[in-house]
Amino acid sequence: MNNHSVDPAATAPAAGRLPALPWRVPLDRAPWWAWALFVLPFVAVPVLNSWLWMGARDFLAVGLFTLIGASVVRVAGGVVLYKVEITEATLKARTSLLVRSLAWQDVDRVEVVDGSVVLGSGRDENEINGITKGRTDEVAGVIEAAREAAADRPVRRSRPRPGLGVVLVLTYLVLSVGAFLVRWHMI
Repeated sequence: MNNHSVDPAATAPAAGRLPALPWRVPLDRAPWWAWALFVLPFVAVPVLNSWLWMGARDFLAVGLFTLIGASVVRVAGGVVLYKVEITEATLKARTSLLVRSLAWQDVDRVEVVDGSVVLGSGRDENEINGITKGRTDEVAGVIEAAREAAADRPVRRSRPRPGLGVVLVLTYLVLSVGAFLVRWHMI
């Protein structure tokens, strides 16, 4: 493992200044099929559930629920970052299911590890992976400069809030139950 702390003077942006905030961390684009694999089962199950006969529906439901479970675990468990933004008070990261914020006062150290930036907060570590190749040191420098600039500001902490994935899961549940109720003439 290639652990080393960031020297703010060596990696700070040009002229030792922060870029205009909020600043978006340059991330590699997620492949188009990653979102398609996440969204497709949520659309397919309610549609198929509404018109298949009962025997086939049982087998298909088991298969599609397995696919949905694997898709959700892959996207949610893998913590794919879709947007990371550096603000004056916090670092905001958007995954498929949550939007999380980390106050600069909670960050004890910034390290570059194997093409990722790791923010240490006591025993906890938050990793920013998927950074565009060759820009890891620049990102670490901007983070360190933002952290130092926020040292005398009041702390603004926030709880994780739902992201787009939560909306998709709730939509899926409504469509599935609705399709079942319509199919069996309950509504």
